[in-house]
Amino acid sequence: MTLATQVLAVNDDLPIRTDLPVHSGKVRSVYWLTAADSARLIREKNYPVAPDTPLAIMVISDRISAFDCIWHGENGLNGVPGKGAALNAISNHWFALFKQHGLADSHILDIPHPLVWIVQKARPLKIEAIARQYITGSMWRAYSKGEREFCGITLPEGLQKDQKLPEILITPSTKGILTGLAGVPEADDVNISRADIERHSAAFGFEQISDISLYETLLKQGFGVISDALATLDQMFVDTKFEFGYVNDAEGRSKLIYMDEVGTPDSSRIWDGASWRNGQIVEQSKEGFRQWLLSNFPDPDILLNKDRMPERAALARDNALPTEVMMDISRTYLGIAEKVTGRKIELAANPKAEIIEVLGRDYGLIVG
Repeated sequence: MTLATQVLAVNDDLPIRTDLPVHSGKVRSVYWLTAADSARLIREKNYPVAPDTPLAIMVISDRISAFDCIWHGENGLNGVPGKGAALNAISNHWFALFKQHGLADSHILDIPHPLVWIVQKARPLKIEAIARQYITGSMWRAYSKGEREFCGITLPEGLQKDQKLPEILITPSTKGILTGLAGVPEADDVNISRADIERHSAAFGFEQISDISLYETLLKQGFGVISDALATLDQMFVDTKFEFGYVNDAEGRSKLIYMDEVGTPDSSRIWDGASWRNGQIVEQSKEGFRQWLLSNFPDPDILLNKDRMPERAALARDNALPTEVMMDISRTYLGIAEKVTGRKIELAANPKAEIIEVLGRDYGLIVG
């Protein structure tokens, strides 16, 4: 068994029965089940949704994405061992904690395998819901150059790099390219203000104006639950990205829920508390990998400047990263996952074969 065989790098070629194209994102692939299979599973597994709810299988890979590119390692190591299992385990832990605290539901109905979720179809908000508790990263870079207004919020003078902000800031950005909205640039991942969202609430996917306040409440509540839990482990929840959407419950009522992953090293910055108190930043997230890339390529502007995307894509394509770099990311992800969940993350010897077996045996979803 080699490291490469333990990695699930390609996750859009599984023989799962579907009559729609597989949607493959940077890290996850989504297989929409047939109406018959969705209805059958809802009935057999007693999922708490309406009988005609569309379901999907969501498979997470071990691919590593940074600066909008997928990176790979030497010797056929096309992902990070344990990364997918770590991300899912962390998200599952936080979603369970949200439920204990009476927060909103998530779109996850079942977890057949450590790399797999069964989810219900949701109507996503076209917003990257970002919350920040410390000033660092892109916000610090802009602040240090004199910017004081972020997403309609004015920051005070005199803030220092990596210090705690006076309060949790919500700094949303667009998810996807929205056209024809006054004051909103037609580009993915651009900052927007609450006033922008209020002015174009329907275009951003809100079913009613009052849900803008609800999404902010859920973002802050979720942030607080994760931050408090991490603090007991002497870990600092620095900033994060949540996603939200609507689903219908078993009675057909619409409700706002958490979507995708939450509080993971891919979607958040997490710092070690003891190191921070000693004046050092020790990243427990993907940020450490981003910093390695910035330090190890001669022209970091390629990674930071969106106008140089073709050069950036070529860098990722043409450079196999040292195995030790990939394993360092693995240790970071597995380390924080095991710290958060309190249990060891076991790596599959052949994850694809395992997934096919369980989805065929227990769910009747494999063809051929």
